[in-house]
Amino acid sequence: MEEKLRQKPSDCIKVVLFGPESTGKTTLSRQLAAHYNTQWVPEYMREYLQNKWDKTKEACSYDDLLPIAKGQMKLENEIFEKANKVLFCDTNLLELKVYSEIYYNETVPEVLNKISLENIYDLYLLTYIDTPWIPDDLRDKPTEREEIFLRFKESLEKHNLPYVVVKGDKVSRLKKAITIIDQLIRQKSEYNR
Repeated sequence: MEEKLRQKPSDCIKVVLFGPESTGKTTLSRQLAAHYNTQWVPEYMREYLQNKWDKTKEACSYDDLLPIAKGQMKLENEIFEKANKVLFCDTNLLELKVYSEIYYNETVPEVLNKISLENIYDLYLLTYIDTPWIPDDLRDKPTEREEIFLRFKESLEKHNLPYVVVKGDKVSRLKKAITIIDQLIRQKSEYNR
């Protein structure tokens, strides 16, 4: 199981869009991938849970977490091979860990807890809650957005992970993200000289 949750080694810069539901992660992932002429990894959890909902009208259960984690890492490991210097991930296993803590009374499958902190990303773009809430079959906590945002932020700080909060309209978010990522690319190229 552990091997299916690990990243393949890569020289690619990996940026995670991280944060609560309905905060613009997918939109920003697509915009950044287009700007840098590269790839982005969709959120496997949405596809998995939407299929489950469509078939059974059941929400996520604790038993879904590891299949979701395996699907997410399979996608990331397949797509990074096509990336052009930078890969944008519309979530990662740490996000799944935070959701597990929120929904399942601080309980996280042991392997997910371990590997979510071993997989390495160069930057987390923490998406703020100043985007409109857009309801769908899967989203269920519109009144808890601030509390959930703080849980995501606390997770990054607790584990000393590099992050920047992005907020504002789509243009402002994109502009700020590009500025930070351009810096990261320059630093990495100078380091590799």
